[in-house]
Amino acid sequence: MITDDDISRLSSPLARRAAAHGWLKWAILFAGVFSAVLEVIDVSIVNVAMPHMQGNLSATLSEIGWVSTGYAMANVVVIPLTSWLEKRFGKKNYFVFSLIGFTLASVACGIATNLGTLIAGRIVQGLAGGGLLAKGQSLIFETFPPREQAVASAVFGMGVIIGPTIGPYLGGLLTDTLGWRWIFYINMPIGMFATWMIMTFLPEDDPDKLDRNSHVDWWGILFLCVGLGCLQIVLEQGEEDDWFSSDFITRMSIASVIGMALFIWHELRVKLPAVDLRVLKDKSLAAGSLYSTFLGMGLYGTIFVIPLYTQNMLNYTATQTGEILIPGALATAVSMVLLGKFMDRFDPRILVAIGGLQIAFAMYLLSVLSPDTGVRQLFWPLMLRGFAMGFLFLPLTIAALGGLAKKDISAGSSFFSLTRQLGGSIGIAILTTILAKQNVIHRSELVYHVNEFNPSFVERVNGSLATFVAQSGDYVTAQSQALRSIDLAVMKQSLLLSYRDVYLVVGALFIITLPLILLLSKGGKNTDIGAVH
Repeated sequence: MITDDDISRLSSPLARRAAAHGWLKWAILFAGVFSAVLEVIDVSIVNVAMPHMQGNLSATLSEIGWVSTGYAMANVVVIPLTSWLEKRFGKKNYFVFSLIGFTLASVACGIATNLGTLIAGRIVQGLAGGGLLAKGQSLIFETFPPREQAVASAVFGMGVIIGPTIGPYLGGLLTDTLGWRWIFYINMPIGMFATWMIMTFLPEDDPDKLDRNSHVDWWGILFLCVGLGCLQIVLEQGEEDDWFSSDFITRMSIASVIGMALFIWHELRVKLPAVDLRVLKDKSLAAGSLYSTFLGMGLYGTIFVIPLYTQNMLNYTATQTGEILIPGALATAVSMVLLGKFMDRFDPRILVAIGGLQIAFAMYLLSVLSPDTGVRQLFWPLMLRGFAMGFLFLPLTIAALGGLAKKDISAGSSFFSLTRQLGGSIGIAILTTILAKQNVIHRSELVYHVNEFNPSFVERVNGSLATFVAQSGDYVTAQSQALRSIDLAVMKQSLLLSYRDVYLVVGALFIITLPLILLLSKGGKNTDIGAVH
């Protein structure tokens, strides 16, 4: 709630005029919305451009995956630090620094000439943008009185939903018309406008309330970075380096295990941990966090794979890929609005189970698609997947945190959010590894049947040979073209089977993890949604 003391610290004449006319709180709200949209839109806008980046930068599938996982991992690292950064430097200073850092990192991504520079830019983006969504939403509860927080939350929620909705289409349109670099350049006007709004309307920080000596668990953060960073490297590079036959992968695996062991040991003994693991004594939070990890793996992993599938297998443009993702995003918005109105009438565990089953069925529908698949066949699986997301996010949050005491809500929600982000990062790495590995397996199986003793192969070659001879008149050239067409057909079929396997793995994951829902709480009065935000 804006106080007279807040108004006295307004440095902008426009902000003082806004305070005098009573619309300052709305200006602050929209400043938070633009900051959050900048962060959420960047996740969805990048995915549709992945195939273009991969080709332009001559990257392998696992290498281009670092563009997404580097961003997500940086988010995981910075989330535990956001509270300390705000206390140490001030809310407004932290906001402005994050927005400027995010905008400059976007420019760096746009001008990147190689994959390493692009990944470095994305990591900086993740570090700068990690707190934008959470801190943007926290402005609602700090600026608006309780009776107006529901309306403000709805406005904020719609803004956050619009970002992922328009992100894929905007990313596809920019990629097809101006090039993939413009998906990063587009952040410049949004970032500059959001920075101006925060600088103009947010009150100056009270120097007396800043904690210059506030504690931060640097050792915990370091151990977390080592453990998760090395794990990510193992997952991304393991397939290419033949796993543990590589000394590098073996060393990274050992470093990951040691890093995570030291992280757990340190966090359980330090007084003010970066991630409070003690709250996992609550079985509902433990089960919910584990399910949240799998949720992140399935949802974020598939949204990374789907654009690769549509563009590599179905020859869709980036714009077309963005267009087919929009209905699913709108379905998410509809399901979230409906659940927001009626969720108190249902057991959140039942809603989570329904959402998990919907995702599993959607993945099955995607697994039976073929190279002849059109927009109509993709529409319903993606709509179902999008609608299911509304059943998973807020109900799972309430079920996981509902049994916690109020004093543990903040620590519990921080850990819970961390697991979903971590799951998304690991999920992208695992699914791209499965995709690459299965592609090799299926290709070898198909090639085994490509020989002169297979009547179907002989018939196919002879048919192609006749066609190419008629076109060129050169038998040797025609023979080479016929064999090349067979090789391309084998390559496409093996890739199609690999995508099918990925979808089936995700569907099975949501089925296998359903028993975890039995350990969740029913939610209740203890669930302080303001604290969760």
